[in-house]
Amino acid sequence: MGDIHGCLPLLHLLHEHIYADAAGIAGEKWLVYLGDYVDRGPNSAGVLDALLAPPPAGFRRIALPGNHEVMMLNFLERPARNASWLQFGGPETLASYGLDVKSLLALPERQRIAHLQSHIPEEHVDFLAGLPLTLSAPGLVFVHAGLRSGIAVAAQAEDDALWIRGDFFSAPPREGLLVVHGHTPARDPVVAQGRICVDTGAFATGLLTAVKITASEPPQFISVAMPTTPL
Repeated sequence: MGDIHGCLPLLHLLHEHIYADAAGIAGEKWLVYLGDYVDRGPNSAGVLDALLAPPPAGFRRIALPGNHEVMMLNFLERPARNASWLQFGGPETLASYGLDVKSLLALPERQRIAHLQSHIPEEHVDFLAGLPLTLSAPGLVFVHAGLRSGIAVAAQAEDDALWIRGDFFSAPPREGLLVVHGHTPARDPVVAQGRICVDTGAFATGLLTAVKITASEPPQFISVAMPTTPL
């Protein structure tokens, strides 16, 4: 599933479609989330609650980190040093926890940290801090942004896995490996040689996308959009 960015209704809607689509598939199904759960959209706190909730029977949730989760964690630890997060959607995330940026920044650093801790559940922080950087399966690797060419998947630097774009896109594909990633939004999912990107810019386009991957069929996309209310 591509970047959610605080779009909780879209997440619920996509879950409904996935559960319905998977009803006839035997065995355990994996729900793999590719990072960027927070920032920009209106309900980052609600998205994290949803990811922490038990999945339906027959499903397993596996969440990977995005660059926005790392920026958020850095800000929570040292707000003054990592205030650049506030230019990348941090205010919307703080608002989802009932925090006002202007009031927060008026506090001394130590009080600022305490105020953050009083509003943001420790469960959310621990969840984000414990996410694995990549997920591998036979012939597949899942990662937020992409991979650095010539480096084993297990040895990828965090900055590359969370931020890379051009060097990953221009590198030759890895033989026998399909990389599924997000991070680089487009109106439609991108299928290129050796990679699939499922970030359809939910916070800006109103579209959230997942790709269904099975051993017996080509990849299939499931996209949802919030219905418009007629005038």
